[in-house]
Amino acid sequence: MFLSRFRVNTARPGARRLLSSPQAMHAAVMSSFPHLLPSDNQAPDAPRVLWRLDQRARAEVLLYVVSPDRPDLTHLVEQAGWPAVAGPEDPGWQTRPYAPLLDRLTAGQRWAFRLTANPVHTIRRKEGEPRKLTAHLTPVHQMAWLLDDKRQERCGFRVCEKPAERRLLPEGTTHHKRPHPGDRYELAVRDTRSLSFDKSRTAGGRRDKPVTVTTVTFEGHLEVTDTDLLRRTLTQGIGRARAYGCGLLTLAPIAPAGQHTA
Repeated sequence: MFLSRFRVNTARPGARRLLSSPQAMHAAVMSSFPHLLPSDNQAPDAPRVLWRLDQRARAEVLLYVVSPDRPDLTHLVEQAGWPAVAGPEDPGWQTRPYAPLLDRLTAGQRWAFRLTANPVHTIRRKEGEPRKLTAHLTPVHQMAWLLDDKRQERCGFRVCEKPAERRLLPEGTTHHKRPHPGDRYELAVRDTRSLSFDKSRTAGGRRDKPVTVTTVTFEGHLEVTDTDLLRRTLTQGIGRARAYGCGLLTLAPIAPAGQHTA
């Protein structure tokens, strides 16, 4: 497994096209593995190609890719990077083996994390209608999706609780019927976006209905509860819409207050 980081040159037209369409970005990422067949990425228990866009500042966007094989991002440098300054020592991206981090994981460790996900649930608007997949739209419900006990158990971690002195609502507070999860847990929603894009054309040349994906970026602290399950989560992703930049969980040492390095 490998973890790669690519800095997107947001001033270039090719970059703007990729950033506006998860479908186009997915195709560009998968083109980094010309020998990888679609069927190679579909086995339920196999590591897969995952990617995520992190916007650190208005003009600073980083693309992270976790993959079973080392990628060749030369085409991305040409489309959306800085080809004029790329060279043998710095091709325009950085790739490092993922195994050292995966091998370091032990139960009880605490890490800072970042995750962009697609929190959804199913609802039935009318009796007798089939249930419909719907995005969670409020931070409270989005956090509750990640904090779900069964989800955390399957993923091999639990989100850490804040020390009592740092909680916004002291124990025993009753004026809130439903305290905000961020008051209790080391968890924050940093970004929520609704992306709508064309996925494909029908056989007759007509466009399908646009695909809409709601993405949420979480940051916080987690504790490892099951190393095997967490390794699987780190290499297979969390939740739906993984082809569209969701599901990639990254870890980093817990930084001093006010900093984040995941």
